[in-house]
Amino acid sequence: MALWGGRIYGRAMKILLLEDDTEIGSWTRDGLMQSGHVVDWLTRGRDALIAATTQNFDLLILDRMVPELDGLSVLRAIRAAKDTTPVLLLTALGDVDDRVEGLQAGADDYLPKPFAFSELDARVAALGRRNTGVGQAAITKLVAGDIHLDLLKQSCTRQGQTIELNAKEFRLLEAFLRSNGRVLTRTMLLEKVWDMNFDPTTSVVETHVSRLRGKIEKPFGDAVIRTMRGAGYVFEPTV
Repeated sequence: MALWGGRIYGRAMKILLLEDDTEIGSWTRDGLMQSGHVVDWLTRGRDALIAATTQNFDLLILDRMVPELDGLSVLRAIRAAKDTTPVLLLTALGDVDDRVEGLQAGADDYLPKPFAFSELDARVAALGRRNTGVGQAAITKLVAGDIHLDLLKQSCTRQGQTIELNAKEFRLLEAFLRSNGRVLTRTMLLEKVWDMNFDPTTSVVETHVSRLRGKIEKPFGDAVIRTMRGAGYVFEPTV
């Protein structure tokens, strides 16, 4: 069960949040995490579609008005792929026709902006109670090779040894474990870990990857993060 504001709302879930507004996105993500959920926050529709079709989520929260591929298009693509994951649409569009269009496209619920977090939290809990099928339990731990992450305790071990990581290092390693062997570009890591758009002048990614390698690779005498020149990084856990 998840506890937020002194009230119990329901089971913890793994949630994909698509929201391009950085203020609303960070506020929503932080609130949901305080409720005990694990949240992947993305700002681009195409990234959200890729994540939704390659990973398992208990709930998708999609902002309808985002650049490139909008939330409604992401929803339609997911439903066309026969994915029945519950979807909550967020939008500043308040017309009845807009809400009907979203529901007809396959949304399970619709919440217009601006909204109170307490209402969002209650709707999330309600959708979580509906989504109780086999294989839909919330993911609170990630394992890749001999590396274990506990997302609720924010702890990391490798070969049974505790590894002390700061908050950014933990989120960076979490992003690698969730990547399933795919290349993570510098831009993707800036968005996932630092909630930043591309900044060609910053070396924050390289700096933190180097520090992370010093903690999870050097003491164990191997390499699990491979640099792909001109592309990004690939996580290759030791089996």
